Amino acid sequence: MRNSEISKCRGGRAVLIAEDNEDERVLVQSIFKQLGVRDDIYVVSDGGEALAFLKGEGKYSDRERFRFPSFLLTDINMPRMDGLELLMYLKRSNLIVVPTIVFTSSDDPDDIRQAYMLGANAYHVKSPDMESQREQVRMLHQYWCNVEQPAVDRFGKLSPSQTEKGRESGRHPVK
Repeated sequence: MRNSEISKCRGGRAVLIAEDNEDERVLVQSIFKQLGVRDDIYVVSDGGEALAFLKGEGKYSDRERFRFPSFLLTDINMPRMDGLELLMYLKRSNLIVVPTIVFTSSDDPDDIRQAYMLGANAYHVKSPDMESQREQVRMLHQYWCNVEQPAVDRFGKLSPSQTEKGRESGRHPVK
């Protein structure tokens, strides 16, 4: 696939990466750049910072500068709040809608099971070599930027559907 074919997610949103290892952060950012991805790529160092980003809190409150992501790639083993705790919060809050992909070096069956139980949309073990990891990132970006997702506002909260709007007004939507 040529670089020009990868360019941007539908709707021109962004990708959020939660990764504590600086070398891994640089590697994934470099891969996105090599692939010609023009989406905004935001990188945070732990689950707590990812949560602040998703909620639009603190330094992430400017949604013109820090757009809500089309999807989230998260590592599992991170300080402060790890990837599993982040998944747990997202599942319990039921307020933030973002496809969440665990992208980690852990192939522990318990981590995999727990991630899915907590609502991960996918679980990928990072390939050990650069070219394989490049292909993983390409496939993840291509897939998650082209799947249908429910409409969300700039803070990741579900936007009312046409059906809900019709119910609220006492009218049924036109089909």
